[in-house]
Amino acid sequence: MVDQRNIGVALVLFYLLLLSLLFKPTVEQRLSSSIEFTALFELRSSLGLKSRDWPRKVDPCSSWNGIRCENGSVFGINISGFRRTTVGTQNPRFAVDSLVNFTRLVSFNASKFLLPGSIPDWFGRRLLTLQVLDLRSCNITGVIPSSIGNLSNLSILYLSDNRLTGAIPSSLGRLLSLSVLDLSNNLLTGSIPPGIGALSQLQILNLSSNSLRFSIPAQLGDLDSLVDLDLSSNSLSGLVPEDLSGLRNLQRMVLGNNGLTGLLPVNLFRSPSLLQVIVLRNNSFTGELPEVIWSISGLNLLDISQNNFTTELPNFASYDNATAAVLDISGNKFYGSLTTVLRRFSSMNLSENYFERSVPDFVLGNASLGTNCLQNVSNQRTLTDCVSFYGERGLSFDNFGPPPPESGKSNSNRNRIILAAVLGGAGFIMLLTLFLLLVLRVHTRRRVSHRGIDVGQVCAETTPPSPGLAINFSSLGDLFTYQQLLQATGNFTEANLIKHGHSGDLFKGILESGLPVVIKRVDLQSIKKEVYLSELDFFNRFTHTRLVPLLGHCLEKENEKFLVYKYMPNGDLLSSLYRKINSETDGLQSLDWITRLKIAIGAAEGLSYLHHECTPPIVHRCSS
Repeated sequence: MVDQRNIGVALVLFYLLLLSLLFKPTVEQRLSSSIEFTALFELRSSLGLKSRDWPRKVDPCSSWNGIRCENGSVFGINISGFRRTTVGTQNPRFAVDSLVNFTRLVSFNASKFLLPGSIPDWFGRRLLTLQVLDLRSCNITGVIPSSIGNLSNLSILYLSDNRLTGAIPSSLGRLLSLSVLDLSNNLLTGSIPPGIGALSQLQILNLSSNSLRFSIPAQLGDLDSLVDLDLSSNSLSGLVPEDLSGLRNLQRMVLGNNGLTGLLPVNLFRSPSLLQVIVLRNNSFTGELPEVIWSISGLNLLDISQNNFTTELPNFASYDNATAAVLDISGNKFYGSLTTVLRRFSSMNLSENYFERSVPDFVLGNASLGTNCLQNVSNQRTLTDCVSFYGERGLSFDNFGPPPPESGKSNSNRNRIILAAVLGGAGFIMLLTLFLLLVLRVHTRRRVSHRGIDVGQVCAETTPPSPGLAINFSSLGDLFTYQQLLQATGNFTEANLIKHGHSGDLFKGILESGLPVVIKRVDLQSIKKEVYLSELDFFNRFTHTRLVPLLGHCLEKENEKFLVYKYMPNGDLLSSLYRKINSETDGLQSLDWITRLKIAIGAAEGLSYLHHECTPPIVHRCSS
């Protein structure tokens, strides 16, 4: 029994001894170089660092924030985000001369620490052991010294978010160990050095948001290890080099906001591909989009908006292993139907294209569809635009719903509609002429007390707008104050009254700028609120050259609302056609029949727009 107890104690002591050997505390690193000790305090003084970060009377290796030591020497300095003392903020400078005394310095990180001034040329001649140089957001000015190309051990170079000027030094092509090169958000000019293509270890290349010009060097296609390429927001021009197809490890390609032109190379994108992000927006690309781009299974963002791509969408089946992605192809010339290739996208902007036919269920609810040629969708292109676009390509347009007509039949039908409207308008005018002549004979010398002025009055739709109608008032001209309208109409005096209209009284007014206008005063105590809301809703959604423009509105009074229209000095149709001329009246001459036919055609165009191009069609009450 005693022997077993002794054996147990011995085993416990053995395990404790083993643990003490395995977890023996390491000897705390201390700075042994007096030269580096002095250099640290000189750096502390020149940069104006606070004592809470670098306190006195303690060992820097063990107690200073951001200082890393090895074998008694400093090999890493990180002052990222540090703040200067009150004295140091009065005259901040790029004062780091004492760095030359750190002969084993591997990393210097001063990101987000203000260093006004330029990068010293000696950086590239004295800090030869440097592997990481991070000077992001330091307010650095001047040029990038070419001597940086001597730092053969450098693997990471961050100089983004500064005010660097001049060209990118070609000597950077000698940094063969470089894996990250970020010069974004500066004022750099000139071209991209082709020598960068020799950096075989480079994984991240970000030159975005500068003023770089000329074409993309074909040599960038030799960057076998590149994962992230961002050349956006520059002034690059020309074609995208076919050599970029050699970037087999690329996951992110961002070339947006440049002046790149022409067709994309057919084999620019591989299949299979590692690409996750493709951004080509706001360039001048033309032609078809390489079809393989739709089959990249890992793609989660495709933005090719604001270009001139013109093609139909492929009709691929849905990919079971494809990631949910965001798509923006707005501002191009895509046409045809919305196909099943769109199933994989969780958010889509398809606006400003020429898509036609109906919208599939898998697109509804997660897509922007404005300014297309789609059926039963608001804010689409006009029939003329759509027919013209498809006609230029030898295609038939579906006329927003009906089956595609036979060849030549679409234009014929439209011509018939216009001709019928013209003839109908002319007949209406002639009948109106005969009727008014009869009235004038019976009521000779009788004058109308108030002249009618065309304010483009358009009635509400067949049903009044819903109480929850959403009107974008910012698109309805200027916002006038009630005081401005009082001044313009002389307090709405009888002298400025044009006529009592169905939906409000019309007054002539002169704005402060001298512009003559017609102001409709809607009294909500005698006229339903839906009347003026319908009129606002109409001008919010539709516009046409044959309708008098709405210049603005005033809705500040509770029981009175005001709509401001452009003033038409020639009067209404009645006055233009039949008003007699004498020496005492400064009136209009009687119109010839050619002019009357032109008026009839203009009226027919306006009616055709209201009846056939507005969705839903508009019922009009007055077309004076």
